[in-house]
Amino acid sequence: MTDTPARRPDDSGEEPNSAADSAPADEAKIAELVETLARESAEYKDKLLRTLAEMENLRRRTEREIADSRQYSIASFARDILAVADNMDRGLQALDAELRETANAGVQALLDGVELTERELLKVLEKHGVRKFEPQPGEKFDPNLHQAMYEVSDPSLPAGSVAQVVQAGYMIGERMLRPALVAVSKGGPKQGTGEPPANDNSGASSQDP
Repeated sequence: MTDTPARRPDDSGEEPNSAADSAPADEAKIAELVETLARESAEYKDKLLRTLAEMENLRRRTEREIADSRQYSIASFARDILAVADNMDRGLQALDAELRETANAGVQALLDGVELTERELLKVLEKHGVRKFEPQPGEKFDPNLHQAMYEVSDPSLPAGSVAQVVQAGYMIGERMLRPALVAVSKGGPKQGTGEPPANDNSGASSQDP
């Protein structure tokens, strides 16, 4: 009697088909996983670049604020010091050339000392970014730099230009510390003013009919 060998589960013919069916599913999962990782990598890279850009902007803004703080922190103090410079300048301007020439040696030495002190004061202000400026007559009036005090009729200057400087102005860095006080020219008379009209016959002698 011949014994028939028992069939083992491993010898089933259905297993190759099952492995073939699972291969595409595994590939799809791998492809999906790769796609997910690539998308997350792109998102993290974008976040990283944005963070680096924000940090760079913050660094630049902080440096600018520190520089501005160093340069403009003395604005209030410098504005108060300008009153001292103005008083010294007024005192020197009150003495004309004749008084300077006739002054004795003691007074002349005092004037020289005041002038030297004024120059040194302006140098110290410039060292800290404070710069004095005086507009020239005929210069166009600029509301960003000048403050009009009154108007002056001056035919030699165009209307809307600086005619006189009442008080010098000061800048601190690129900012206005104090505008220059000026008088603004109204300009000369209009062209033809004061000339007789072309059809004026008032100067002709009258004749009796």
